[in-house]
Amino acid sequence: MINIRNLLCGCLIILCISKSYAQDLSISSPDEKLTVKLSLEEGRLYYRVLLEGNEMLEKSPLGLRGNKVDLSANLRLVDKSSQHIDETYSEPKIKISTVHYQANELVCKFENLAKNQIEVVFRVSNNNVAFRYRVPQTGEAANLIIEEELSGYNFPAATTTFLTPQASPMIGWMKTKPSYEEEYTPDQALGIPSKYGLGYTFPALFHVGDKGWVLLSETGVNGAYCGAKLSEGTKDGLYKIAFPENGENNGMGRANPTIALPGNTPWRTLTVGADLKPIVETTIAFDVVEPQYKASKTYTFGRATWSWLLWQDGSINFGDQQKFVDLSSAMGYEYVLVDNWWDTRIGHDKIEQLVTYAKDKGVGICLWYNSNGFWNDAPQGPKNKMNMAVARKQEMAWMQSIGIKGIKVDFFGGDKQETMKLYEDILSDANSYGLTVIFHGCTLPRGWERMYPNFVGSEAVLASENLIFTQHANDTEAFNATLHPFIRNAVGSMDFGPVLLNKRHNKANNGGTIRKTTETFQLATAILFQTPVQNFGITPNNFNEMPAHVIDFMKKVPTTWDNTVFIDGYPGKYCVLARRHGDTWYIAGINAEQKEKNIMVSLPMLTGKEVLLYTDDKNKKPEVNKVKLQKNKQMALKLLPGGAAIITGK
Repeated sequence: MINIRNLLCGCLIILCISKSYAQDLSISSPDEKLTVKLSLEEGRLYYRVLLEGNEMLEKSPLGLRGNKVDLSANLRLVDKSSQHIDETYSEPKIKISTVHYQANELVCKFENLAKNQIEVVFRVSNNNVAFRYRVPQTGEAANLIIEEELSGYNFPAATTTFLTPQASPMIGWMKTKPSYEEEYTPDQALGIPSKYGLGYTFPALFHVGDKGWVLLSETGVNGAYCGAKLSEGTKDGLYKIAFPENGENNGMGRANPTIALPGNTPWRTLTVGADLKPIVETTIAFDVVEPQYKASKTYTFGRATWSWLLWQDGSINFGDQQKFVDLSSAMGYEYVLVDNWWDTRIGHDKIEQLVTYAKDKGVGICLWYNSNGFWNDAPQGPKNKMNMAVARKQEMAWMQSIGIKGIKVDFFGGDKQETMKLYEDILSDANSYGLTVIFHGCTLPRGWERMYPNFVGSEAVLASENLIFTQHANDTEAFNATLHPFIRNAVGSMDFGPVLLNKRHNKANNGGTIRKTTETFQLATAILFQTPVQNFGITPNNFNEMPAHVIDFMKKVPTTWDNTVFIDGYPGKYCVLARRHGDTWYIAGINAEQKEKNIMVSLPMLTGKEVLLYTDDKNKKPEVNKVKLQKNKQMALKLLPGGAAIITGK
């Protein structure tokens, strides 16, 4: 006979265990303000994100669906664990040189009816959430083709978006897209179809009504996975992880990834703030990744001149490159970037002579390369040097032998796993030969500054070359510049190529497109745009034509930062940002609106100090004055339309 009392007690214990698990499937940040709550409903897994009790993400899906393996349905919780993470790391190439990362981690293991398992890993730090999946090997299969990642982000109805669309494969100049160079639309309603109908690129910024802000991105992507994007959003506010398009990179390679088992997906990251300060200052892209290899040497970074930007293809000759070496030397800059066609218009032998000439002046040479083998029609050389291992290593050995400092590799056009492997192979081989790497016409860097010690930065933005190509880019320059600190540059180094001091964007400063922003605005972009090697747009004529204080500023401005502090701003309207190099602070404010903006900023780091204030006079001409910060730690800034103010001091 069944003992009813024992049966009821057993059921009660099971119910208590189940209830206990349900209560425990949550994790909070060390300051307990940010919380992730997980729920398992009819075998499907969901999560919510709350900031101080405010729901920033509503119930959002989780899970993976693989080839013949569904890790999103009929799940049951089989194990869980948690730990506290506390580490300090140094990384000179990001916005803060030393980071103290503290987070709480929750790992939940789930199993489906076929006994296949998936682990969901959540790390929650103050203002940041990172999560990924870990798939154990539970049978003979040693790999998993992932057909779909169900990870989603379900935003409340009051949310507006700051998104840039994913471009269609093989469109644009010489079939080089997608290259993360589309325009942003600010404060747009949820669920508006994207320009190309293919979703949106990372990073993606969301304004959750009066509750705050969420910045979405991903990190830790290497050759073991593809780069992802956001799907088209629904009018209910749901955006999901989506894989690359089949047509990217001329159809080469699979669009969806395959992982070895056991294996991890990349980290999905959310930066969550009641205001924009955590968005601008976040380091989550670097906090959860680790170096992939050791540096072969101590890499150095700095400033470069770059003839191609304003002097274009006609400047790729030995004489003009000597002029830019002379300019870098006069400015005290570390590098000159020699752009496309140098292999045929200068030649390897003359490049060796240029390296010797530059070395005598204390300047290093960096060289441009076409990434291409066969995925677009971009004609510029050198070609077929970076896409194949044998040719790549031979070319890099030659560069090492003559003293080349770094390379800039262009025209990638895709986010497939195969393409990510090419990025990683270029970086790894370049490290073997002591070369730094900049990527151009490329994808977003995803934690690469910390993962790869010789990685410098990526373009992945509608960058300064467009100021030469179209007047529209000049007309919207200030608007775009006020977006980047909050979105693109918040998650990774951005090779923009700032500071164009010519009023007209051509070699003689007498034709072409017209700059609409002030000279002080251009100086401010050297601070606002962060990357450890800045390829500046200054030219030899600027050295003599600009006021002495403008040139003096450009001689001294650093490219690496020990701290970054957001002061004020709104994406697309204005931005005031402070960065510190050593014991010197640089504070830059720019205005994208059509009317003068007068703001009071609090600068406790400079209280009572005499500082230099760079501003625009009533005729929009640059001026500089010595001022003393008030004892109340505040300073009034006047920002003209398309203008700026800069404060420097110790």
